[in-house]
Amino acid sequence: MTQADILRDMAAWPDVAPLVAEVRDACTQLRWHQALRRRIPEAAAESRVRGARASAELDGARVDEATVRRMLCGAAEPATGRDATDAVVRAAVQATAEAEHVAGLVRTAPGQAITRLHVAAGAPLLAAEAVARPRREQELVAELTDLGAAPPAREVAARLQGLGSLLADASAPAYVVAAIAHAEIAHVRPFVRGNGLVARALDRAFVVASGLDPTGVAVPEVGFGHAGSAAYVGSLAGYATGRREGVELWLTHWGRSMLAAVAEGRSIADAVLAGRLPS
Repeated sequence: MTQADILRDMAAWPDVAPLVAEVRDACTQLRWHQALRRRIPEAAAESRVRGARASAELDGARVDEATVRRMLCGAAEPATGRDATDAVVRAAVQATAEAEHVAGLVRTAPGQAITRLHVAAGAPLLAAEAVARPRREQELVAELTDLGAAPPAREVAARLQGLGSLLADASAPAYVVAAIAHAEIAHVRPFVRGNGLVARALDRAFVVASGLDPTGVAVPEVGFGHAGSAAYVGSLAGYATGRREGVELWLTHWGRSMLAAVAEGRSIADAVLAGRLPS
């Protein structure tokens, strides 16, 4: 049985299969929204604003959309001193913005895409020598501790190689690939910091690259927080157990999150159509 066969079996699990169809249909309806006939770039830009804000919040940093919008436009100056919240927000903004640029690489050069996402997310958070490389044996990772201990650093390279193979497999169902890619980065925690930000940005890039939401208007990061951060982390912890029931918990959470992401995308498209987006 091939990797793609295993993933297709997972997509057919009783609790997952209805969500696979529902997510596909919701994304198709979003794609044909009247506002997206000519104004996809405007709507996708707003998606990145809302996505960066939500991703930062899932990493514990609250920020208003106006500040994120200014950062994405390059109009906000960095905070003075060592402001931890500002660093997380900047990391989220940069990673979410970079997701747009790596969407073309995520299937053909997934390792390069992940590295670029960590350059974006890691630069505000880490010393330069720790950015864009896997953590080393002596380095501790203090993120996502509710998922349990991170795998040893000596296992990271093989896990990233397996993830790259998964992302490059066009025969596997996009729903399952996106969900597992996200969970693998979160569980393996290949970097000293910025793992959750990279996981969500990778998810965003793959959803576009796979054609699930080619417009980039859905807001996955808002979706992942739709039931609160505890539900998000709890379902990731289920995946980390490696047991079927835990993996299925994450796959269903991912599907419901994507439905919420599409609903947020529709609200953006509606606002574009009505001329209600902030300038």
